[in-house]
Amino acid sequence: MWLSTIFLCPPEPLPAIEGDGIYLRVPQVRDFAQWQTVREMSRDFLTPWEPLWPADDLTRGAFRRRLRRYARDMVADEAYPLFIFRRSDDELVGGLTLSNVRRGVCQTASLGYWMGAPFAGQGYMKAAVSALLPVAYDVLQLRRIEAACMPNNQPSIRLLESCGFVREGYSREYLCINGVWEDHILFARLRSDIAARPALRRVPPAAQ
Repeated sequence: MWLSTIFLCPPEPLPAIEGDGIYLRVPQVRDFAQWQTVREMSRDFLTPWEPLWPADDLTRGAFRRRLRRYARDMVADEAYPLFIFRRSDDELVGGLTLSNVRRGVCQTASLGYWMGAPFAGQGYMKAAVSALLPVAYDVLQLRRIEAACMPNNQPSIRLLESCGFVREGYSREYLCINGVWEDHILFARLRSDIAARPALRRVPPAAQ
């Protein structure tokens, strides 16, 4: 399967995963300027929902360290980070990650995501999650994708439910968000929850 090759030994240029009006691909060095810009303009928007940002988080050096960690995680089959780009103009709008991959008797990973403030509420994240799920099940051979969000994060709850995730529980002080241990609602979507999965498609070379 072509995406298995992409993730474990990425060629150049990297192919991408196509979605509705967007495409996903592994972050690259050349993405730094766009990433820095969208993260900086979205700081106030993202702060309530993310761990504390390191003081140097938006520097080029920190971004390169981030990419090295991404590469190690993918080779080790521990996490798969992707950036989300708007297909019409190749604008970076957000990102998502399948992390904490557990094999053996689990075959499970955790889904996390962020969206730039100017692009929120426009359907990009739903398109991205919908495009990623067939890859998670059919290529990475996962059977269960988990996600969690804070009880007051209504947009995230609506996103997960609209993508077929099922609410499974409630965990107290689940993650340290913005310096505070926050409760989270737990969601999951099983491979068997899907009635029909769309076929994987390559993005045309001009869009990569």
